[in-house]
Amino acid sequence: MSAAPELPPTPSLEEASQLIGAAESLIEVALGRARELTHGGKRIDDHQVLAERVAYAATEARAGRELVELVRGAAQEGRADTTLQQIAVTGAAELAGSVRERIGISLDDLGLSEADLDAAFTPEIRATLRRASREAIIRDIGRTVAERRGRIEWPLDEMIEQVRDSVREFAENEVASHAERIHREDLLIPESFITKMGELGYFGLSVPEEFGGFEMGNLAMILTTEELSRASLAAAGSLITRPEILTKALLQGGTEEQKKEWLPRIAAGELMVGISVTEPDIGSDVASLKCRAERATVDGEEGWVINGPKSWCTFAGRANILALLARTDPDLSKGPKGLSLFIVPKDSFDGHAFEMEQSSGGKMAGKADATPGYRGMHSFTLNLENYFVPAANVVGGDEGVGRGFYLQMGGFAAGRLQTGGRACGIGQAALDKTAEYVVDRSQFGQPISEFQLTQYKLGRMAARLGAARAITYAAALAMDEDERKAAPLAAQAKLLACDVAVEVTQEGQLLHGGWGYAEEYPISRYVVDAQVLPIFEGVKPVLELKVIARSLLA
Repeated sequence: MSAAPELPPTPSLEEASQLIGAAESLIEVALGRARELTHGGKRIDDHQVLAERVAYAATEARAGRELVELVRGAAQEGRADTTLQQIAVTGAAELAGSVRERIGISLDDLGLSEADLDAAFTPEIRATLRRASREAIIRDIGRTVAERRGRIEWPLDEMIEQVRDSVREFAENEVASHAERIHREDLLIPESFITKMGELGYFGLSVPEEFGGFEMGNLAMILTTEELSRASLAAAGSLITRPEILTKALLQGGTEEQKKEWLPRIAAGELMVGISVTEPDIGSDVASLKCRAERATVDGEEGWVINGPKSWCTFAGRANILALLARTDPDLSKGPKGLSLFIVPKDSFDGHAFEMEQSSGGKMAGKADATPGYRGMHSFTLNLENYFVPAANVVGGDEGVGRGFYLQMGGFAAGRLQTGGRACGIGQAALDKTAEYVVDRSQFGQPISEFQLTQYKLGRMAARLGAARAITYAAALAMDEDERKAAPLAAQAKLLACDVAVEVTQEGQLLHGGWGYAEEYPISRYVVDAQVLPIFEGVKPVLELKVIARSLLA
């Protein structure tokens, strides 16, 4: 009997870096042609499919680069074990291969040739790609994932690891045991969660100390979001996102008086925030909003009355204040320049519907929309009738009138970064529970975890999740340096991480077999919760075209 052929060695991190270098080289050529075709991004809508392919390929290349560099840095410090290095190699190979395929099918549309493809992916690079994609490596990762019940720790600096461990302990002890009941019964988040999170400072992670916050940086905030989302996306992971969006808008354009008035109370968890931007007939085209605000004097106080509907306002019932974007200039031709951002106080309500009336006669009514997942916070459709807001509540004061769109978009960049963290958290939860299940469940006389295909699927899940983490963490650090410049990277992190969360949760559901469709197992909750991630904070197609492609092609 002949011996099995000896397998070539696993590629090194340096070779993984070369794979990503090939992908980056091809992306640069593709971007150059796409810039010509779209006139520097001005005619993206004439080439939407092509622009989407190039934008996604560029995102994959960036994620691959961040994955390799993150693990290489940890390896140099002696903190990256063999499994982490395998994840980096495998992840880089998959992402580089995907870039090659995406651009390859677009050669004719880009006006490129096979020679351009071969110039980047030389025979040597293709050989490395094949070696890095071997199933044996991926199955080895999968075996380790099963042995560790999904837990592949990512090496971070000591302070950040302490933050992660502290939040993980809170999430596992305080949130996880309630998550299924909140989801199945569509309950409101318990007040105890909010109180304890406020005491622990989770709402003040991006608020400067002078305003009562802790300002530990975006990476600490992302890890907090990730660990909370691992326990429950809707009951904990999204709680700090809405305050974060308003906080960023206030820090960028609020007056000193507004910062002193609102930020300490937000940081303490005293005020819960709802974000009210979308309208029933207007989604991502924020510049076309019609909900209007008009100057008025009510009971001797100068301010604005707001009229119109709003939709998908998450946590609007429980919220004490809404960050509401409204049209203050009736001339629709002014687009985004006619919008202003208001801090709208309201009473806090439990349940799935509410109505409130001001002493002046202004009214606000809300009804929660039924959704298959993301339960606990509840997303409301609102209607405002002559609802009065004091002049002091326009973010930025008089100088903020007409600047609301830009302040809100700055907040959304932070929201997208948070969503990347939420996606990593729910993806990790799916990997954890799937690893536990396949070890404990036996079929055909052995644990499911011992089957090669199970190991392969677990290995891919871990590698994909590693890439999502790497680009999300990189975006968090970049946001600390320059939020405006890092906004496109935050969008890329959101794009990739959300797709990975959907993919990993669904793969985990399949590995659960029939029980994956039963509410008895949390994987079914992860699947329906993950579905919302590519939608909010910028629905996927619009994010690809209007944010990522536009920034890359400009």
